[in-house]
This record gives sequence, C-alpha cells and structure tokens, in this order.
Amino acid sequence: MMTHCLLVLVAGALVAADDGSGSAGFEVRLARSGMTVTVPPDRSILEVVREVVPGVPSSCEEGICGTCETAVLEGVPDHRDHIMSAAERASNATMMICVGRALSDRLVLDL
Repeated sequence: MMTHCLLVLVAGALVAADDGSGSAGFEVRLARSGMTVTVPPDRSILEVVREVVPGVPSSCEEGICGTCETAVLEGVPDHRDHIMSAAERASNATMMICVGRALSDRLVLDL
C-alpha cells in the first residue's frame, strides 16, 4: 500500500499536511487547562476537546456559524469552515474547531 505525504511551506518551514482524506491524526494542547488530547482522523477537535472541557460552545458544527471559533496559539490550522475570509485564514490566529484540522503535528489552542 502506498501512502502519500503532502508537505506545505508555512512560515518558512515545511510541515506535513493532511492530504484531505482525514487520514492524519494530530495532537492538541489546551493552554488554559494544561491538557493534551489526540484527535484521530475520524473525530473533530470539538468532539475530542469536549471530553475534557465539556463547556466548549458550538452551534451548527458545520463550520458556518462561528460559535466555536477558538484562538490558535501555536501550530498551523487546516481551515475547513465556510465563514472565515482569506485574510483571516492566512493569519492563523483563530479557527473553527468543529470542522478544522491541523496542518502541523500539533496545535495549541486557547482553551
């Protein structure tokens, strides 16, 4: 079986990216709670985070309302929402954790 690895140049560094198939899991560090969780390919960041921080707000869980927008402190998000502008996506300052994934091996979120 052949696997494919997509490398993306982000802030001058090559990072391995999810090829769009959802085949890559990644780690999320929750800065305020001090916890780290692993997000598998078949689950959203929101689902996994809610197991350790139950009060994380959300509404549509489809990336169209913005309720789950969360500050990204480190790492490179894979923006899969439908509401952020190109400039907002490029800044990587926030992400919608209901649908977003990671282009880096690890994200640090302000949760």
